Amino acid sequence: MPSTTFSAPDDAVLSACKDIGVAAFFDPEDRVIYAHPATTPQAKALEGLHIMIAIEEATVLSSEMPPLRVSAWEPDGSPDFRDLGTVYASDHGRPINEEADRCARADADWFAARMAGLMLLEALAEYGILPGDGLSVTYTTDNDTYDVLLSLPNGERARLSVADRDGSVKHVPAAHTGWRVVLLDERGEVVGEPVMWVSGDGSPLDCAEDSAATAAFIADVLTAPISRHCNRYALPNPAKSAV
Repeated sequence: MPSTTFSAPDDAVLSACKDIGVAAFFDPEDRVIYAHPATTPQAKALEGLHIMIAIEEATVLSSEMPPLRVSAWEPDGSPDFRDLGTVYASDHGRPINEEADRCARADADWFAARMAGLMLLEALAEYGILPGDGLSVTYTTDNDTYDVLLSLPNGERARLSVADRDGSVKHVPAAHTGWRVVLLDERGEVVGEPVMWVSGDGSPLDCAEDSAATAAFIADVLTAPISRHCNRYALPNPAKSAV
């Protein structure tokens, strides 16, 4: 007879954090889990950078993780804190232990400053696409992207802009949901539809695999006629020009 005993979401997350060396504890007053660097005593956890893991209270006993939100914080003058952004989030009903592992890995990546964008940079470097050599990083108030410069057949210049679903390259690998590539003209306007659609359905993807596939696609665009990827920049048909 199958077991109906399930791990409590909070216990599963605490156990997963402990397994990979992330210090974490449950705060019964706030009803959240706080994670902090292992070198910081628990009593001083909220005096420095820390992560708050909020798990929605389940209404029924289930083997699936209820929605959770993982955010990073830092002190901003006692007793205030400044929200540094989302580290990980999930609304999907995946198995509790699987989701707890993803959450813990995202915490570890954030504390170690491991970002998905660095993984993409490493993949691009395999094709000789390097920062300062045709690759730039664009920062705005709303997003941050990697831009790859293009020289087009008609003498115009454009660029491929790469980011995730939220228009950013600064997220932890465990929270990666897919890269998207769009073509921008000389004025920075988007040309047509994305030349490479974001992968997946919004669930976390293997960041290394997705980055490798995206880098290979960008390298192909750089070495192949742009018309293969976007009709907006197709070369004139010689036969029609001769008529």
